[in-house]
Amino acid sequence: MSRVTVVGAGVIGLSIAHELAAAGHTVRIVAAREAAASVSGVAAAIWFPHDVDSSARVLDSAAVTYRRLERLAGDPRTGVHMRPGTVLSRRRNPDVSWTRAVPHTEPAGPAGLPAGATGVRCVVPLVETGAYLAWLRETVLAAGVRIRAAEVTSLAGLLREDDGDVLVVAAGLRSAALLDDDECFPIRGQVVRLANPGLTEWFTDADNPEGLAYVVPRRLDVVCGGTGEIGSWDERVDPEIEAAILRRVRALVPELTGQPVLSRAAGLRPGRSSVRLEAVPGFDRPVFACYGHGGAGFTLSWGEAARIAALVGPA
Repeated sequence: MSRVTVVGAGVIGLSIAHELAAAGHTVRIVAAREAAASVSGVAAAIWFPHDVDSSARVLDSAAVTYRRLERLAGDPRTGVHMRPGTVLSRRRNPDVSWTRAVPHTEPAGPAGLPAGATGVRCVVPLVETGAYLAWLRETVLAAGVRIRAAEVTSLAGLLREDDGDVLVVAAGLRSAALLDDDECFPIRGQVVRLANPGLTEWFTDADNPEGLAYVVPRRLDVVCGGTGEIGSWDERVDPEIEAAILRRVRALVPELTGQPVLSRAAGLRPGRSSVRLEAVPGFDRPVFACYGHGGAGFTLSWGEAARIAALVGPA
């Protein structure tokens, strides 16, 4: 039986710990932040490969995760729901490579679309982050995974004190510093959550001339966004940015006008030129990297976890 230490407790780290424990490994997570306090807790968490490369490998992980979340939607404890919605586009030749990972899509009719926009309709998993992250944490704990709250400032230092056989670095943006990776960068995302007036369908509008816009209704609120500020490390909520987000989403979905603000947040997506999922040489034991998922952590989580489990091998 291998002893595996996972650095990071966001949705990627927890999913990896789950799959490794299921394979029979003894697993420990080390992380400075609980999942709910990380960028995973800020996410709108609608299945969609956003701010990530569209390689065949990434789309394969997206498809694996789609199927896994679809199954989990049958358990109300998970907070996963299958919801219809529309991906809007305002360009002549939009990138629709992501549709290969979805069982069924269809063109959106012109009714209700902004002038000049087209759309793709589909049903995808929507994750209620609070419920899902709590369920996932409880599930890995029940599988025997131990979670230690600690900030890892040096991989060499962790390896000196850690008695594990294998190390997995899945700490989002923090992974880059631990592995001296200068290809990783922050993508700042800001959201505002409004009371839900009864909406059930989501919309994304990445080509909005006023800026990124998305509307993701959950049971009790609607996550409205957003931003994609490359290179910004600011996790404070900006009132002017929030006001601009509200103008965009209310123009897109007028039913949101007048709905009260329930909460607001900002977080840093781990951007990278391409997802890094590989063995990292140069250490005295196997070390694997799994980060750089941009705004697609929930979308890729189970597929990436399965790949790490395959790299680590059987217990």
